[in-house]
Order: sequence, then C-alpha cells, then structure tokens
Amino acid sequence: MRPFVYDHAAQRVIFGIGSIERLADEVSRLGVRRVLILSTPAERRFADDAARRLGSLSAGMFAEAVMHVPIETARAARQRAAELEADGYLTIGGGSTTGLGKAIALESSLPIVAVPTTYAGSEMTSIYGLTEGGIKKTGRDRRVLPAAVLYDPALTLSLPPQISGPSGMNAIAHCVEGLYAEDANPIISLMAAEGIRALARSLPIVVRQPDNLDARSDALYGAWLGGTVLGAVGMAIHHKLCHVLGGSFNLPHAEVHTVILPYATAFNREAAPEAMRLVAGALNASDAAQGLYDLAVQIGAPTSLKEIDMPLDGLDRAATLATANPYYNPRPVDVQSVRQLLQDAYDGRRPS
Repeated sequence: MRPFVYDHAAQRVIFGIGSIERLADEVSRLGVRRVLILSTPAERRFADDAARRLGSLSAGMFAEAVMHVPIETARAARQRAAELEADGYLTIGGGSTTGLGKAIALESSLPIVAVPTTYAGSEMTSIYGLTEGGIKKTGRDRRVLPAAVLYDPALTLSLPPQISGPSGMNAIAHCVEGLYAEDANPIISLMAAEGIRALARSLPIVVRQPDNLDARSDALYGAWLGGTVLGAVGMAIHHKLCHVLGGSFNLPHAEVHTVILPYATAFNREAAPEAMRLVAGALNASDAAQGLYDLAVQIGAPTSLKEIDMPLDGLDRAATLATANPYYNPRPVDVQSVRQLLQDAYDGRRPS
C-alpha cells in the first residue's frame, strides 16, 4: 500500500426520485433568502419549475448559461446577481449551468445549491473554468463547491439518448483518470471502479429505453461517483486535452470526452497497468481502451473528432496548447506523442 492523503470537503447530497420536492427546505437550511436561479435557455423549464417551488425565496433568474463559461457570460451573470442582491445561487441543469454558478461564487463566496439534470459531475467539485480569448483556464477553489446537491433521477428522463450517452461517458472519464491520478487513494479508487461499473451497465439501457427510471437512477448514481472522484483527485492528459479542444475550438463538452477517452486511455496503457486492470474489469472487457471504445459504439456516441467538427488543421495547435505547461500524467507528455493521440482520435479507429 503506497502512502496517500485523503482530503474530502464537507458537502450535503440528497439522492432519490422526488428529491426536488425538498428544494425549498435545502435552500432555507443554508440561510439563503434571495436565490438567483441559473440555467441554460434550453433548460429554462427546469428553472421555471424551481422558481415556482421556491416562491418568495427566488430573487430572479439568469437563463443564459452556455458551454465553457465565456468570461462575458460570467460577467453578465455576476452583474445580475448584484442587481438582485442575491445571497445564494441555484444551478439547475448540466455542467454549463453549474460552471456559471461557480464563476459567480468565485467572486462572491456565496453558497450554491446544485440540481444536476445530466451526468456531468461538476456539482461535486471545487473545479471552475472560464474561457477568455479562445483559451479555457481552470482552477480549484473551495468557495465554488456547491454546499448542497439534489440528485433526482426523474429530472434526467427528458435527456435525449444522444446527449445521455456522451454525458455518461464524460462521467466515466472522471473515474478512469481518478484511478491513475498522482494523488489517487484507496477510497477514491473504490468509487471510481464502482462508478464505471454503474455507468457501463446503465447507459446502454438508458439510450434504448430513455424512460427507464431504474437505469436512469443507476446512471445518475454512477455520475455522482464520477463527480466525487473528479473533485477529490487530480486529472491528467485526458481532461487537459478536453479543456483545450472545448475551450479553443468550441467543441461540445461531453462529446469531446467521449471521443478522447479511449485514446487517452491507450496512451497511458503501459504506464498505469493497475488502473487499466481495474477499468477493464469494471467494463467486463479484456482491454480498457478497447472496452471504452466499444461502449461508445454500443450507445451510439461519436467515436472520432471528425464527427464532432474538429478541424484537421487544428490538431497541431491543439497538441501545442495541451503540452505548453507541465502537468502530471503517468506517461511523459510531449508534442509529438500528443499529436499522434489526436490524429488517432480524429480518425476514430478502434485503439490497437
């Protein structure tokens, strides 16, 4: 057993079908009296329902969250929060909405209540990200960790199969990288392996039977585990590449994770054999990278960067950006090897 540090921030999680009924109680429990409700335009119906449930606790709404949290959107939301004299935030939706709430909390230090409707996992982390000038910058700050998270599987029933699949693969990516993290520890490794198992068995059902509430609950459970892993340990080349591709080329977040994951896993195969064994076992596959690729195919998710409109002439720039600053990865990272990884992901061939 290698030495480890386990540092877990306090956070309240309410999981179960119908947990949205407890929204007003959870907001009041934090002492919040004027909550700003955040969502994307597409998820406005969830925000409207939350406002109804909150009644006088709702100060107003900002329903303009978008992918990768552009600095301009963050500034507009911060201004709205100040105008309404909000003393807390409710994020209801996916990672884009949670990210926007974090961008406000980073300056105000006021509490967030998060209600996820996808499998992104951001609600369980102190990680924030802002995109400015085509560059996405991320950091960690416990001020942005949501104080309470309500997981209601019923809210994911309307998530279309073509979004559910990649969103779940995004959650699996957190688990995979958590297993070979520099600061990995036994508790988080248990969570990571269990998260992969839960998502691998539930996602094929979710995409075939979107109204299957048992499968939706299992997938959301796996996503919670993935988010917990993401929040507890550091990530490596997979997440670095996804931030570069998303922030600099405006590619869809979950789909980028889905495409890159098998190739980042193959990249680290020889350098992290125990992690690969655990991933393969959780997938019931003989090889971790191939098992992840096959799962993506099974759920009808994209398997190449070309499919999600990554420009071929952008691969060189992406490789340069992804290796510009040093970071931990089990295998040493250099421009040439990362450029080959990106080419493999662009072509979309099953990892060898």
